Amino acid sequence: MLELRDVAKVVAGENHIHPTSLVLQRGTLNVLLGPTLSGKTSLMRLMAGLDKPTSGSVYFDGKDVTGVPVQKRSVAMVYQQFINYPAFTVYENIASPMRIAGKDRDTVDKAVRKAAELLKLTPYLDRTPLNLSGGQQQRTALARAICKNASLVLLDEPLANLDYKLREELREELPKIFAESGAIFVYATTEPSEALLLGGNTATLSEGRVTQFGRTIDVYRNPADLVTAKTFGDPPLNTIAVTKLGQTLEAGGAKIAVPAHLAHVSDGPLTIAFQPHHLSLQPRGAHPQALTVRTLISEIAGSESFVHVGFGDARWVMLAHGIHDIDPDTEITLHLDADRLMAFGPDGRSLAVPAALAA
Repeated sequence: MLELRDVAKVVAGENHIHPTSLVLQRGTLNVLLGPTLSGKTSLMRLMAGLDKPTSGSVYFDGKDVTGVPVQKRSVAMVYQQFINYPAFTVYENIASPMRIAGKDRDTVDKAVRKAAELLKLTPYLDRTPLNLSGGQQQRTALARAICKNASLVLLDEPLANLDYKLREELREELPKIFAESGAIFVYATTEPSEALLLGGNTATLSEGRVTQFGRTIDVYRNPADLVTAKTFGDPPLNTIAVTKLGQTLEAGGAKIAVPAHLAHVSDGPLTIAFQPHHLSLQPRGAHPQALTVRTLISEIAGSESFVHVGFGDARWVMLAHGIHDIDPDTEITLHLDADRLMAFGPDGRSLAVPAALAA
């Protein structure tokens, strides 16, 4: 078990990591989800022992390892920018941690070939890294981390440089590897879709703070605050400031009937939020709300379209199936699925989430 107890990191008077407490169990996959500069890599370095916390303590299996360097811990790391030994073959790169650990030849060979098969490296085992593509080099680094059999494996956006097809395959395979190993896996990503595909647990990060931690699907369905909800928004979450008056939400000169799951929320100012696919050109859901918006730009991405629109001072995006090339500055009617609205108070804390999300 890895435990962070009020761990913080301050550099030149700037808070890189605000006081953070987390408990990560063996045999679990734990995703660190947040935008660039949210603190994911800084937190991983504290977990690994590459950096010493300014305050707080790090415990592993009940032992205080605060300040113990990474060389004296059972840790494996893979970065987005892969690192391999240039003079070694792919086989020897993968085998190197087991050789250092004194494993016998047969054990090393079986482990290397199993990892190579998983990561589609078998044809390249006799090559050196300089004779590989970038994706093949990254897969070599991943295979080496798997074979190290470490107690803590840290993966910092490890699939970012791989092609789409291989990324999808590895996203399916990695959770199986993690579950079998008994190690603690920590996986950093900027992509909400990747966190959902990997499953396990997720810690959402923003500006050096862990805003929420729990089962990935629970954090997605029940965000504790608006910051967490936005972190899990891809495309970006749509939001607007409204005023609740009785059974009406007033926003941008329009009035929206209060859906049943928001009926208990007190009158006054709040922020409502919804996903881009909860806006549509045709009415959907039990209680659709028609809104007049102004188009800004349409982005066509294969079989989907991202239509950016303005509503009052708010800027929203609609994700629609099919090709929708709508001229800018055109007034159109969109339909909001009001039963999918999330509500947040003036302090940003969650007031209500739709039953369909919370289920």
